[in-house]
Formats: sequence, C-alpha cells, structure tokens
Amino acid sequence: MAPIQNVDEEAIPLVAVASGSATEEGIATTTIAVDGMTCGACTSAIEGGFTNVDGVVSFTVSLMTERAVVVHDLSKISAEQAAEIIEDRGFDAKIISTDVATPKRAKGPATTTAMTTVKVGGMTCGACTSAVEGGFSGVDGIISFTVSLMTERAVAVHDTKLVSAEKVVEIIEDCGFDAELVSSEIQEDEITNKKTDTAIFKIFGLTTAHDCNKLEDALLERKGVNSVMTTLSNARAKIDYTPSLVGLRDLVEIVETSGFNALLADVEENNAQLESLAKTKEIKSWKTAFQVSVVFAIPVFLISMIIPHYFPALDFGDLEILPGVFTGDVACLFLTIPVQFGVGMRFYKSAYISMSHRSYTMDVLVVLGTSTAFVFSVLAMTISALFMPHNRPSTVFDTSTMLITFITLGRFLENRAKGQTSKALSRLMSLAPSMATIYVDPSKAGLITDESYMPEEKMIPTELIQPYDVVILRPGDKIPADGIVITGESFIDESMVTGESMPIMKRKGDQLIGGTVNGAGRLDFRVTRAGKDTQLSQIVKLVQQAQTSRAPIQRMADIVAGYFVPFIAGLGLVTFIGWMILSHVLTNPPAVFHENVAGGKILVCLKLCIAVVSFACPCALGLATPTAIMVGTGVGAQNGILVKSGAALETATKITQVVLDKTGTLTKGKMAVAVHKRSNSWETTETRRKLWWLLVGAAEDGSEHPVAKAIVSFARESLGISPESSFDASVTDFKVIIGRGVSATVKPTMEGKEYKVIIGNAKFLGEDNVSVPESAQKGHSNGTHVFVSINGEYSGFTALSDELKADAAQAVAAFRRMGIKVAMVTGDHSSTALSVAKEVGIPPDCVYSSIPPSEKANIITRLQSSEIVAMVGDGINDSPALATANVGIAMSSGTDVAMEAADIVIMRPEHLMDVPASLHLSRTIFRRIKLNLWWACMYNAVGLPFAMGLFLPLGWHLPPMAAAVAMAMSSISVVMSSQALKWWKRPRWMESEERVAWRDGKTEWWRFWDRGAQQEVPRYERLLDVERGV
Repeated sequence: MAPIQNVDEEAIPLVAVASGSATEEGIATTTIAVDGMTCGACTSAIEGGFTNVDGVVSFTVSLMTERAVVVHDLSKISAEQAAEIIEDRGFDAKIISTDVATPKRAKGPATTTAMTTVKVGGMTCGACTSAVEGGFSGVDGIISFTVSLMTERAVAVHDTKLVSAEKVVEIIEDCGFDAELVSSEIQEDEITNKKTDTAIFKIFGLTTAHDCNKLEDALLERKGVNSVMTTLSNARAKIDYTPSLVGLRDLVEIVETSGFNALLADVEENNAQLESLAKTKEIKSWKTAFQVSVVFAIPVFLISMIIPHYFPALDFGDLEILPGVFTGDVACLFLTIPVQFGVGMRFYKSAYISMSHRSYTMDVLVVLGTSTAFVFSVLAMTISALFMPHNRPSTVFDTSTMLITFITLGRFLENRAKGQTSKALSRLMSLAPSMATIYVDPSKAGLITDESYMPEEKMIPTELIQPYDVVILRPGDKIPADGIVITGESFIDESMVTGESMPIMKRKGDQLIGGTVNGAGRLDFRVTRAGKDTQLSQIVKLVQQAQTSRAPIQRMADIVAGYFVPFIAGLGLVTFIGWMILSHVLTNPPAVFHENVAGGKILVCLKLCIAVVSFACPCALGLATPTAIMVGTGVGAQNGILVKSGAALETATKITQVVLDKTGTLTKGKMAVAVHKRSNSWETTETRRKLWWLLVGAAEDGSEHPVAKAIVSFARESLGISPESSFDASVTDFKVIIGRGVSATVKPTMEGKEYKVIIGNAKFLGEDNVSVPESAQKGHSNGTHVFVSINGEYSGFTALSDELKADAAQAVAAFRRMGIKVAMVTGDHSSTALSVAKEVGIPPDCVYSSIPPSEKANIITRLQSSEIVAMVGDGINDSPALATANVGIAMSSGTDVAMEAADIVIMRPEHLMDVPASLHLSRTIFRRIKLNLWWACMYNAVGLPFAMGLFLPLGWHLPPMAAAVAMAMSSISVVMSSQALKWWKRPRWMESEERVAWRDGKTEWWRFWDRGAQQEVPRYERLLDVERGV
C-alpha cells in the first residue's frame, strides 16, 4: 500500500456504536465470591449453570481471584438467584455486591446494563470453566460473560431487566460450583444530570427493624442521599448518594450520630480479596485434609504393605475373627472410612453436582478411582465372609487412602503455588495506608506557616478520605490518595506504582499518586481523587480485569478439559476390560499377571484402571494459561506496564507494525514558542505588539490543546502577567475546530473594540478567505506553525517546537530489532513531521503528516489490510485510532478516554522504551503459555501409556499411588513454570539502549540511577540521602 504523505481530504466522521440495551432500567452488576474452584473444569461447570438463563446479560468467573461477575436483569433474576446457581453447581457462593442503575430524572432513562463480578469456588481445570460458561450460553439478557480459572472470578455484563446479579450467582451454582457475589456495578448512562455512587456499609449495632428504620430516616434527611436500604440479617446498609453533595465520611458520621458504628464494605471485600488471592482459606483447608488423611493412611499402608513383607512377626492381619473375616481387613476398613467418606466427602459432593449438570470435573475422576478401590475391597471381604472357603480376600484399602492423601497433598501444594502467582496484585492492593492525617478545616491549611496558629489535625481511615481534603504527609508516610501539592517539597518514591526506579521531586502544583511513598520532606496536598477513583485503584482494577479475562488460546484448552474427564473414565474402563481379556487370551501374559498375589488377574486389571483414572488430570491444562497471565500481568504492573486482557496479550505477540503518534508520544508534548513574527501592521508600536499578544492569548485561552497552552503561556509572559492571571479582555463566539484551530471574538477591556481572531493552520485561515504568505509557510520548518488572522487579514504566525523524548530513537531501533515496522502519524505539516522522523530513524515513506484526528483511525484501517497494527498515543484525539488498532497502547500521561480505549497502558510516559518492553513481555508470557500447554499435553501423552500398562511386556507399569503423585505434580509443575515469569527482565540490549539514551540526556534521573547502581542502599535511606543532597 502506498504511504500517505499528506491527507487533505475532508475528515471522515467516526461514529461509536454501543451494543446492548444501555438505556433500560433494572440491569445490575453482581460480584460473587466463589469458593471451591480448583481448575478450569470448575469454572466451565459454573459457566454452564448460566447457559440459557433468562435475564443474564453476561457472566465471567475467575479461578485465581475466586470471583464471578454477573450482569443481569433484576426483573428476571436476582443476585441471590445468581448465587444459588453457583451453589447448585457445588461451590460456595457469597454475594459481595450488586450495583444497580439509578434512573436519571431529567435527561431520559438511565442505563440498565450491569457488570457483575462473582467469586466462583470449586473450579479445578478448563472443564470447570467451560461448564460455567455453558451455563450462560443462550441466556437472554447476557451481553458478555468471562470466567477465569486462576482468579476464580466470573464477570458478566447483563441487562438487569432480564437477568439480576442474584440470577448470575444462581446460574453458576446450578453449574455445580460455589458462587459468591463480589460486586454488581451499573454501567452508567452518559446522559446524566449528576453522577451518583453507591456505598455499602457493614453496620454494627443493628438489632431490630426499628433500628433499621431509625438509621434510614437519619440518612435520608441528609441532602445528597438518594436512597437507603438496610438489611437486618447481614447488618448491611446500601446507600445511593451524590458524591458532589455528600461524602463517605459524612455518611459514617450520620451513622455514628444515630448510635451505630459503620465499616465500609469495600474494606471488608478488599481484605477478603487479599485472603482469596493468597489462597489462605484453601491452603488451610487442604492442609487439614492432608493431615487427617495421613493419620489414617499410614496405619493402613503399614498393615497392608509394610508389616506383612518386612516385619512378618508383627503381622496380625491373618487373625480370623469370624469365618472369612480377618483382623487386618477389618482394621483397614475402619481406618479407611474416615478418609473415604470424611475427607473424601468434598469430592463426592462436587462430583455429584457436576455430574448432575453434565459438567465433569477432576473430582469425578477422584471419586471413580477411590470408590472403585473401596467398593472392590468391601465386596471382596463380603464374598470371603459369605462363601467358602473363607480365604483371606484381596483388598486395596491402601490404594483408596493413599490416593486421597496424595490428592489432598497435591491440592495443598498447588494452592500454595497459586497463592504465590498473585503476589504482585496483592502488593498493589496493599499499597495504600490504612490511616491518613487531614486538616479538620481544609480552608485553614495555608495557615501552617503562621507559628501562632496550628490548624487542627485529625487521623481518619484512608477509605473515608474525600476530594478537597488536605492531607498531611510526614517523612516516610505512604500517600493515601491522588492529589496536588499545596505546600512543601519532597522526593517521592513511585516505583511500586509506575515502575520508576528513582525518586521524583514534588513541589507545589505537582501531582501525587496514591500508594507511593514520601521521602524526608513534609508535604500538604489537596485530594483530587480518593477511594476507588484513585490511579492506584484503577491500576488494581485493570490488573484484576486482565487476570479475569481469557486469552483466545485458553478457549481450546478449556474445551478439551470439558471432554477430558469422560474420555479418561472411558479409557480406564477400556484398560480394565482390555487387560482382563488379554490376560486370559495371551498364552504368555506379562509377568505381573503371574505373581502369586491374592485377587489374581482381576486385581491387577483393577489397579491398572485406577492408575489411569488417578494419573490423568485436566487441571494442568486448565492452569497453563491463567497462571501465566496472572504472574505475567502482575510483573508488568510492577514494571509500569498494564495489560488489560488476555486477548490483548495474545494479539500483542503478533504485532508487525507500530504506528506512533508524534506529540506526547515521540515528543514530550510540552510545546514552547520558538519563533514568532507579526505582520508589519502589528509592529508599528509597542502598544500594537502587546495588543497582538492579548488578542492571541485570549482567543487561545479556552482551548486545552498543548499548542494552545504553549501560546497562552508565552502570551502571558510577553504581556508581563502571572500564569494565574486572566487576560484583560472578554471572549465570545469561541469555537474549537479539532485538528484545524480556534476562532473567537475578542474585546479588550481598555479599548472596547471587537476583533475577530482566527488561529490555526493555513487551510483553516483559507476557509475564511485569508491568504498566508508563502514565506511564512516555508520558514522555520522544524516546528509546528500556527497562523493568526485578525479581522480577516493575515497578522503573523508562531512556530512551536517540542523536544523529543530521551529514548525515542532507541525505542524505534528496538522495534526494528524485534522485527516490527515503524510508522509515524501526526497532524503537523510534512516539514515538521519529516524532521522529527529523521531524528528518530523513521523512513520518510512511513510518515503520515497533516492527518486530522478523525483520519488517524482510517490510516490504521488501511494498514490493517496487510499488517497486525499497534497504535501508540496519549491524547483524546488518538482514542479512535487506539480503539481501531489491533492493539492500542496509551501513555498514562494522556487522557482517561485514551486509556479507556487502549489495550495496554504505559505508566511511565517519559519512557518510550517501555512500549517495546511491553511487546517483549507479551511475547515472553505467550511463550510460557505455549510451553505450559505443551508440557501439560506431553505429561498426559507420555504418562497415560504407562498407567494403561502398555509397557507391561517390558515390566514397566505405574501403581495407583505413584499415579496419584504424578497427577498432583502435573498441576504443581505448571504453576511453578508460570512462577518463572516473576524473574522477567528486559533484554540486556534493550536496557543498554535505554541507559545510553538517558545518559546522553544528562538527566537528573540518570544521576540518581547511576549512583544507586554503584552502591546498594536500602530505598528509604537513598530517599533520605537525596533529600539531604548527598
């Protein structure tokens, strides 16, 4: 395709079309905590419970986070019903939250689409996730549904009129898994009058219905509280309120004034989530199960195997109590029952529920194997007691007990390994401090400089911080919320949030990020975003979203896992029947059939059958992808790289073309006026020159574009007024034409005369019949030109320059080294674009200049005809292109809109090398996923023939107990393989290129880095040294 140097055609408008019923009432997003999931088969089973359920819009479940999210129609399915569905599938489900849309009274109906998160317990492999997904297949009202094995969460986007959050939980439970509602958030309508929010409090002291009414009345009296619903059974209060009128702290104060105590449910959920991620409950449960099993299994093993063979003098097993009833068998029976039906009861319950929904999980194989051994042994004892000659029967109680023992040990070790995979997310969730110190009266914070007056301070829980609070930061304090520094200066360690390795100086007016650490100075800052609106909370949400989502490659693994259990059960039966026939037909069967062991050939065939059922496990297949995604996305977050989904991760590995925006991506995005020239008519007097800057500055003051801001700043400087001062003129008829310029009518206060001012590119002025001299257009080509027309006549121009990022050229070289083509797209004219491209090493034929914002997406579309395209940008104008690209990569310095449209977010916007690093990380994670899948498949492919006895002629076979150990090791090995991603680092050549870039730039950052590299000093001590100027 021929590259486009200049695009002068009219912009093609891009129209965003939203699918689904976004404006109907009753859609809720319900989050459910699900307990008991172990692998992908469990998540599939839960998903199966929501298939064809009326009212479920979407459903997702995550194994690792143990959450299911259901978007559902409350008129057809409630949050409780959704939880019941998960419980019906054999998993514990607890509703965490249900967020329902609030109707907007003035501008049309509110949205009815909800995103419900449900914690799903009991998933063990891909078959479980497939079963859960199957539950939502064809359900009316479900817009989308995803379930994650590793995070143990399901997320459903649904129409609340058709499917409630409770119904989402119920569908999962019907699939045979435990489901607990985590949250259900309404997807807010864009046409709202006032933004509302919902808070759920745990109320201490509620004992009667009168208490509930009293609390509700007290809350409803407060302006800004829209509705209150208290539930006496679980002591919860759900409050819908308008944050601009009333804050969380105000609500808590009202509750306390009413005689009760309140705890924000988000705190409780956060603690539960941390416990869930660490697998604390599962580890404790499986550890206890293993310990109980061992207590009974060891005596059985000693009585059955060790004592008769190695200590015959101590063997009491042959003592006959009754005809055909022997002491050893009776002892083993009574020792096995607690293991088989006590510890093993969880397997029976899960297997029964999954089979009743035709969603077969690993627990089915466990039950088949252990029950076969137990029933065979009991039947053998019964036959020996009832029929002559009453010889001692062949029993395999040791097989049953040892199988359960090794399986519980495997689950214990597996959950410990799983808990390690989520450490990165757990650390992110724990960054915010529990308490913060604020001024009681924020308006008096500035009086701190007056020694005669010290404003009153107050320590409050972090979750109760509200916007406009002024927070006090002392040396070493963690920053509790996002805000702007109002007094003081200090170095801030942002490494845990952005990945920036060295501390950054913050002064008055600088932005602070919640969760980062203050150095040795004192700061006061005004809160701009608190609670779930902070950047840290958004990062956590993005990481959770990525870990809940699935990569397309996982879909096939989950489908295979769904059919794996019945296939293995059939294979075990074929093994038993096949060897029974062969052992009688063959004239010289394998030696194992000639051994003089009680039970003869049938016992050998039975053990082979049990070995097949015990060895094969779909868990490793189901864990291969989600464990790698969980560890990989966590590592990315620690390095300032946020990957939003598994699909984006997979697509990023296929990128062949990267398109870079110029301003704010290749350059720092901080424009400055380099050259300006007025026409002769405006150069006659100093008064005319200043009037020119007054008109230009006032006209541009209403624009948020970086170019406009640079011109306004220079205009203020030229007029000698402060950055905070306004221009001494009134502005009317202000218009912004995106990608072209601005127009306005400006009336200076002192003069009283109106001027029509047009500022923009030459084409924009030409539309008003203003001709720009050719000399002005050709001069000073290495910058962005902005031309000025006053009262229909050309009056001058300004040329602005934007400094390249220190590592821009190195980043372009890195893309090429990775085999990726690089192009640049910009709205600047060709001379400026080609100049920048030359500096960074982009060929002229890969430069797209004079591209209006709406056309950028069309450029991406054209490139996609032959390439897999990644778009890198940072501004609101890039959002359509970011959304159109196969992978959109946004620099976090950009707008929230751009970040929302992107698939990958770079948290260190000044480090362009993080973009190729993000693609390298994606490739590394995907290679690990493929390695895990290959290992899981080969493990079964190689081990099953041994378990089936295909190598019996060579004397090789796999006893049931060894098969159980091998089965446990398959899952553990896959999880440990994914853990290796924790040590991911950029390639040495990439680090070397970045090091050169920053050293050449002679930046303050590099001096700090170099100093830290020479001597390992604890981070906080380094902060103190930097503060002291050491």
